[in-house]
Amino acid sequence: MSYYTAKVQLTDEVDTPKGVKIKKTTETYLVEALSVTEAEAKVIKDFTGYMFDFEVKSVNASKIVKILE
Repeated sequence: MSYYTAKVQLTDEVDTPKGVKIKKTTETYLVEALSVTEAEAKVIKDFTGYMFDFEVKSVNASKIVKILE
């Protein structure tokens, strides 16, 4: 297994005094997977069912070799 970093853009509607505003934030996740495709699939599976929109912007191989617990 290898580690991949996945950048995910979250889109949420926020109520403001002037109306509804679209708020976009980008978060980075570390995913353990066999390939880029599997890492992306894991991210999509994890986010499915939430009440906000999301888009996987990129998945790249990480230089992280091992996570010590």
